[in-house]
Amino acid sequence: MAGADGADPHGWLDRYAHGLAAGTRTPGRADTESWPLILDHDVQGQPMVESASVALGLRLTAAWLWKHLDGDVQDRAEEWLRGALRHTPAPNNWYLFPFTVAGFLESVGRGDAETAAARRRARELMEGWYRGDGWYADGDGRAFDHYNGWALHLYPVLDAHLAGDDQWCGHYGPRLRAHLDGFSLMFGADGVPLHFGRSLAYRFAASAAVGLGALTGHTPLTPGTSRRLTSGSLRHFLDRGALSGDGLLSLGWYGPHAPTLQTYSGPSSPYWASKAFVSLLAPAGHPLWRAREEPAPVEGPDRVLALPAPGLLLQTTRADGIVRLHNHGSDHVRPHEGEAAAGDDPHYGRQAYSTHTGPTAPGNIADNHLSVEVDGRTSVRRRIHPLGAGHGDGWGWAASWHRPVFAAGPPMSPGLRVESVTVVRGRYELRVHRVVGAPDGARVTHTGWATGPDEPVVSALHGLYGWDDGPEPVRAPQGTAYTRWARVPRLGGRAGGTSVHVCLATLTAEPEPAPLVDAVADVVVDGDGVEVTWALDGVRSRVGFRPLDVSLLE
Repeated sequence: MAGADGADPHGWLDRYAHGLAAGTRTPGRADTESWPLILDHDVQGQPMVESASVALGLRLTAAWLWKHLDGDVQDRAEEWLRGALRHTPAPNNWYLFPFTVAGFLESVGRGDAETAAARRRARELMEGWYRGDGWYADGDGRAFDHYNGWALHLYPVLDAHLAGDDQWCGHYGPRLRAHLDGFSLMFGADGVPLHFGRSLAYRFAASAAVGLGALTGHTPLTPGTSRRLTSGSLRHFLDRGALSGDGLLSLGWYGPHAPTLQTYSGPSSPYWASKAFVSLLAPAGHPLWRAREEPAPVEGPDRVLALPAPGLLLQTTRADGIVRLHNHGSDHVRPHEGEAAAGDDPHYGRQAYSTHTGPTAPGNIADNHLSVEVDGRTSVRRRIHPLGAGHGDGWGWAASWHRPVFAAGPPMSPGLRVESVTVVRGRYELRVHRVVGAPDGARVTHTGWATGPDEPVVSALHGLYGWDDGPEPVRAPQGTAYTRWARVPRLGGRAGGTSVHVCLATLTAEPEPAPLVDAVADVVVDGDGVEVTWALDGVRSRVGFRPLDVSLLE
């Protein structure tokens, strides 16, 4: 309606006006009409999330809805919305919900010290969370995921755009542009966004930042490329059954899929997907709609892009349209939780993610994971400490270290740590691990990509050094968001004191890919590092540990 300058052919404004009047008449009352009160996030949090959507909708349609409401309805709606300003959000992107509520109230002449304080607080936090390369941490930790696009960029950039505020557009807009420079690579050739991080039931909301960039002009993408990404992502899910039989978005990825969800997921959760339609604020004559679709970035030449700020490494291959993300910096461990946050977190703890595979479910074998086994207990990776990332012509690397955490028995083994480096070339992933301080009798296992019968992709894993078992296929009976069940290749080896473990992995949809055993001609491991000679061209990849040094030698 806002993009069409108020056109309302379906008569929806009357429905919204009646809903506002009924819901705010007796808020908090236990009946089917009254809206719930907005309270602290740990008491009754969801209404605060929804208040931002209500406020944004009212701001976009103020000329046709808000200005025609009775004064008492306006007053009641304001009082309900102010609950977001008077209660405590979750310590992350939630601070942008009262920011958005306050922005609406100020836009209709109802601003005051309370609205100003909410906006000032959010902006202060945003500055502390901005880490560079166009990426915000979602709170004080190191959670980097899709919340960057559908929250941390969306709310402040859209707010500045709607206000016509050149100062804040100039502040937040370049960050969105920088974000899209890398984020635009996180969509497969078939339109699917990268399966990484939490709240993936929002699905095509991943394209919200792309549409916002096209709308505001803060984008490195052409209108045709933006259109390709936004429409392609929507089409991908609609073509694969994301809508249930009654036309509603299901709780899952394509269809219902419990491991994709979080504890806070509910029947309405998938409707943050509607953020993708921020692109509809662009009117019919906008270049976003007039331009022909152009190829997505993954459909161009093979790319390797390092993002040092979040500690991520992107690897794309044109031949199969797959995007792979190697995670050496993003976790979901809050600062007060220390190293031993309980349990495995498939959405962040894996070493790699892609547009064509999902992580295995908790309780199944973990994909893309190095585990240290001590006295029969297996470790998980929780807090990730980035060591660096970089890229050159056709190759790149990222590195991190972590303290293995054990769910059973003592949570940690004194002095035990794992240093991990990923080097990528083409479709190949060289994975190097240095295990330090392992007790006698310890073992390590390492897994590759989880694939199954429902996706035409191939996962392979080949041990190069430090392994004496495998690769053996291990079944993950609960599968992934992409397949009913999956198999995961696994290597095994001995550890103790300091040990080095090197392997080669690949995920590809190329027909009859060459075996991994033919990709590497030689491996040399010494006390300072690893040197691998690639069979295809004789180039050598060198990984040094002390100090960390990763290079490609002609």
